[in-house]
Amino acid sequence: MKTVKASAGTSYDAKKHFNMWGMKKICPQDGTARLTISISHFLPNGGGEMSSSDKERVYYVLSGSITVRGKNEEHFLEAGDMIYIAPGEERSIETNGVQPATTLVIVVDVW
Repeated sequence: MKTVKASAGTSYDAKKHFNMWGMKKICPQDGTARLTISISHFLPNGGGEMSSSDKERVYYVLSGSITVRGKNEEHFLEAGDMIYIAPGEERSIETNGVQPATTLVIVVDVW
């Protein structure tokens, strides 16, 4: 088992994201990491531009509401909802309404 304490987290500014801030933790912390857990806080009118990654991702909405768009699809997510994004899949994110949204983001490096 590996414990990652709160003090081991680092704030981050995600590329192609706007009006958001987050805190991430990498596990394990011994140089073999393949799992990153982040909490992303999106302000109203916050989000992320259309992009893709070579990593698997899961977004779990903790509070508020977001819309995740793909090339030909749109997903409206509220607190308790989650979405899986496969490696290479394009997506954009935006906050819905005038309330902030908080998401738990799980990123898995595909080896």
